[in-house]
Parts: sequence; C-alpha cells; structure tokens
Amino acid sequence: MRILLIHNFYQQPGGEDGVFRNEKALLQSHGHEVLEFTRHNDEIRGYSPLQKLKLFVDTSYNARLKKEFYEFVKRERPDILHFHNTFPLISPAAYSVGKALNIPVVQTLHNYRFLCANALFYRDGRVCEDCLGKAFPWPGLLHGCYRNSRLQTLPVSLMQALHRARKTWQLQIDALIALTEFGKQKLVQAGFSPEQVFVKPNFVDPDPGFSAERENYFIFMGRLSPEKGVNTLLRAWERLENIPLKIIGEGPLQAGLQNFSAERALKSVEFLGRLPRPEVLSRLRRAACLLLPSECYETFGLVAVEAFACGVPVIASRLGAMAEIVQEGRSGLLFTPGDAQDLAEKVRRAWENRDRMQQMGRNARAEYETKYTAARNYELLLAIYEKAIAVKSKIEAGSRNPDKFIGM
Repeated sequence: MRILLIHNFYQQPGGEDGVFRNEKALLQSHGHEVLEFTRHNDEIRGYSPLQKLKLFVDTSYNARLKKEFYEFVKRERPDILHFHNTFPLISPAAYSVGKALNIPVVQTLHNYRFLCANALFYRDGRVCEDCLGKAFPWPGLLHGCYRNSRLQTLPVSLMQALHRARKTWQLQIDALIALTEFGKQKLVQAGFSPEQVFVKPNFVDPDPGFSAERENYFIFMGRLSPEKGVNTLLRAWERLENIPLKIIGEGPLQAGLQNFSAERALKSVEFLGRLPRPEVLSRLRRAACLLLPSECYETFGLVAVEAFACGVPVIASRLGAMAEIVQEGRSGLLFTPGDAQDLAEKVRRAWENRDRMQQMGRNARAEYETKYTAARNYELLLAIYEKAIAVKSKIEAGSRNPDKFIGM
C-alpha cells in the first residue's frame, strides 16, 4: 500500500510528533511505501507582519497550500491520505483533496482541537466543556482559551465555526481515529457518527522490557504545568513522610514547585529536570509506581503505557482516558482529580502493600502485551485503512471534476 502521512509539526516537540514517526516506521517495517507531506511551525518565525496577519485566514482555509497539496497528491497518487495534524499551517482545506481525487482520508485525533480551542477541555484549573457541541465556540473566544489570548483564540474559533458549519470533518474524512473509547464518546457528543470513529490507541516500540527489579520510590514524568496536577502531587506529599518521589520534566511551574518543596521541607521530593530518554526509561523501570495526577482530559497518556510495558503499576486521577486505561485494583489505583488527601491515601496504600503492587505491575505488563504492542497496533491501523478504502470505493471514480473542485 502507498500511504501519504500529513503532519504539521509544532515549535515545541511533543507526543504527536513521536507518534507520527513511530507509525511511519511501523508501516515501513511491514513493507508499505510511506510518503510525507509536512509543515513546521518554525516557518512562522520568519513571517513578515503581513504574513502573520494572513495566517488568521489561513488557519481556517489555506487555499495556497491546498493547491500545493493537491498537485503533490495528484502526482504521487497514494492509496490513503492519513492526517495527523493540520493546525495551523496546513488547515482543514487539505481534506477536500481526498474527496476531489477519490482517495480515502483518515485523521488521527491526538487532541481535542476539533472541539476545544486549547485542545484540552481545560480552563481556570478545571475541566471545561462549554464549547462542546456549539455551532460557534464563543466561550473559548470569550475566555481567550488558546494561549490565554482572545486575539490568538479568534482564528482558532473561526476555524472551528467554519468547518462545523460546512461539516468538513464529517463529509471529507472517511475514518476518524480516537485514541480511547472516552475520546470517541466526546466526538459522538459533538455530533459525529459512531460509525465514522474508530478507537486505536498509541503504542510503545521498541518494547522497554519487563523488569522485576524495584526500588522504593514513586515517579512522575511529564510537563510541569497546571493541567498535569503537579500542584496536587506536592500537596499530597505534604502528608507523606519519607516516601521518595522523583519528578522528571520541565515546565512553567517548575520554579514555583521547587520553592514550594523547599518551603515545606519536602526532603523526599527530588526534581530531576529533563533527562535523556534512556535515563528516563531506566528510572521508570526501577520505580515502584508511576503517578499521573492530571486534572484535564488526557487524550491518551502514553507514559502510562510505557509504565505498563516495564511492569510498573500506575496511580492516576479518575478522569477521562486515564480511568479507562488504568484498571482499578488490577493495573493500578485511581483517585479523585485534584484531591491531595485521596492521592496521599492511595500512595500510602501502595507503599504499605508492595507485594500487591508488584502483582499489579505484572498485570500491567499483560495489558501492554495484549493492547499496546506495535504488532497489535499495526493490525488495528490496517483494519481502519481497509474500512476507509471500502467507504471510498462506493464513490464512483471520476464522478467529480478534480481541477474545478480544487479551485473552490
């Protein structure tokens, strides 16, 4: 199969970029020919003031790039167009190329950008669904949910409103990939057909391997930002004496968290900052438990699956995808989001029942082997491609004039 992957890279590398590269390698390892059409937000740094102004319109509908994409697809003639991210340079205008050339279109939803301006369903320290299902997402604009700026939120809100009105995502995408059943249900709540949405999680490859060697510390790995629940994590640790906690990551709350830890004399808390990938995995493999105190809807939580692969149980907030991935009492424990007391109680329970937690770690490894390996992911992805092709094959070839369509 000849597959074209489409992705708009962000300025700050993130999980989406890693998934894009991993799926490309996965497809190539099974003999598929994989092409790329990409843009990078670093381009914006070189924009003139006029170009930046034009980006307000292009975020919704980039006609120039749509034509470039059309010519590329027409020349290469892939069997599948698989989009990962179109925001903000590629824009949803590119989907129409698949319809014009009768090529199936698949879109992986790495976040909630279709439904929420900041893509997190999170505002003012709490979960927020105020824009879900609205024709025009005015609450997001009112609160400046994208980068805390009404001006920067405006093009995002206009993009959402335009393509909701045109039903772009429903009519021009043959298969939407949600990472969890929870994510699928959010799309259905927003008006998408359940038959259009398929659930395929991310995967961990290469397999870091199960480790039975455990040291007596808990670990947090992630961005030190409000939605990740790190404030709750440290408030929980005020109630926990002599239980080691290692925090790996950087972010806007880093200095404040370190100051809080020093002021409260949390001597068992260690901030390790950003570490090389091999060292991160090494520390994860030896941890007694991974902590995921997120207070927003994580779209997936790849770090949880990495822990599962290592045989490390997870204590996570009972929220969104995490409550779906972590099975209470089997692969980890769940606590009430934002509740430091509840988190502290679950940590203490894990600390005092290490044999039980080791069994949960073995269960977590079994979950990884069943659901989150590269081999299983390839089966799911190929099935989605085949379904998209079957849907598209019902459209009679040549029923449209492509060159006229692309000019619309």
